[in-house]
Amino acid sequence: MITAPLRTTARLRSDRGSTLPIYIWLTGILLFAAFAFFAFAQAASARNGAQSAADAAALAAAQSARDDLVEGLGDAVGGDADWLDWLDPENLEGGEAAAAADALAAENDSAVTGFAGATVGGYLGYAVDIQTNYTVGDSIIPGTETQHANAHATAVIEPRCDFPVDADPAELVTLDCDGEVVNIDPEDFDLDDLPDASVLFSVQLAE
Repeated sequence: MITAPLRTTARLRSDRGSTLPIYIWLTGILLFAAFAFFAFAQAASARNGAQSAADAAALAAAQSARDDLVEGLGDAVGGDADWLDWLDPENLEGGEAAAAADALAAENDSAVTGFAGATVGGYLGYAVDIQTNYTVGDSIIPGTETQHANAHATAVIEPRCDFPVDADPAELVTLDCDGEVVNIDPEDFDLDDLPDASVLFSVQLAE
């Protein structure tokens, strides 16, 4: 009369014994998936950081060149040059653009690895490549502890001002800068008369 309970107990122990390896196997899979997800998250974070650094560096370079344009425009007004040409430049001065890109990349714990002038959609600007100083970090994926993130960005300078086609640069010229009126009179001009650089030119990342 005690044989049946003994058989039942033995069967339960056998079931537990066969379930344990499956539990360990599933736990291992879940742990591996969690570590893999963490590794991909690390890589994504590094890529995002690299792209932010590249965007900031390219924008800084273009903004520096924009400042140079406005300074050159101010010098040209009242001079022998046709200062209206400065409002739709055919080239950009080197100036401090590269140094500005280096500085912004460094602020984002990165370094510029490539820098060049660029033209996108007819607008002039700069293309910048960067590499992060930091690495992706340790993970279950081999090599990530020494892998740096890289990114590329291009920023362009877009003129914002229109003027009459028959405007005489030696006379008073009224500029329409995206709805903001700017009057420049070469006969009565001071560099401080120029509006902020952002009124004359916009700087934006190229798509």
